[in-house]
Amino acid sequence: MKRVIAGVAAAVVTTFVAATPAQASSADPVKALKNQFTAGKGVKFTDVTTTTEFAGSTSFLKRTGSFQFGRTGIVASDVTAKLTTDELSWVSPSVLWRLGESERTIRIGTDSYYSGSVWKPSKGKTWIKHPDGMTAGLSGWSSQLVNAAEPATLKALITRGKRTGRTYSGKISFGALEKVSPWLRNADLIKMSAEEKTEVLRFTLTLGADGLPQRLVTVYPQQTHGGREAGHEDRRLSVETHYTGWGSRVSIKAPPAGKADLMKKPAWMK
Repeated sequence: MKRVIAGVAAAVVTTFVAATPAQASSADPVKALKNQFTAGKGVKFTDVTTTTEFAGSTSFLKRTGSFQFGRTGIVASDVTAKLTTDELSWVSPSVLWRLGESERTIRIGTDSYYSGSVWKPSKGKTWIKHPDGMTAGLSGWSSQLVNAAEPATLKALITRGKRTGRTYSGKISFGALEKVSPWLRNADLIKMSAEEKTEVLRFTLTLGADGLPQRLVTVYPQQTHGGREAGHEDRRLSVETHYTGWGSRVSIKAPPAGKADLMKKPAWMK
């Protein structure tokens, strides 16, 4: 009798262990993400942008940053961008070559604060405040346009993606992404044209064992949104993003009011 009980117990344990990976992989990623939305918590990320064409590929931009969560989602972000190459003659959109040095963008609610790069505040100040500003300054449209830390965006990716294990691969138009993503809608001061909204972005999203975004790779035409003057229709931008530290403490604060000028349109935007 004891042998029978032991055998049954062993079988139950074996079944439970075998089922665990399947249960983990079938967890709802959107629900897992929303469970992270606790005030003062967040996630960190790094991404690298590479331009690819028939002749080869070149990595030219690296960004590091973090998102701070509130009860309903992202309430603040802090992004630092830096060019990683000196060869900028081919960079498009053309505005990106003006980056020149590292640029930092802090966004609190809908207010953006820019520092470095072409942003030149008055003497004694180090930031420029931009109400309803860009999510990541000049680097915004030449880096990761897909924010997998947004529930609606994450849902759009897993809905459109073909799943293999914990990886989803697929494509989505810029128009469809714009409808669900505040991050994309505020990536630039210039809104997308009807033609640009038809352009397609390809993605590969890998989730961790906890169901949260771990790695995201997107590929889209470099000519999209301001890049047509480059004259290289075959060029693509590929952006690889890694998310780390889900649930870690993140505290993003606006610069002191006395250190920020209200934005005036730079000469290169006139």
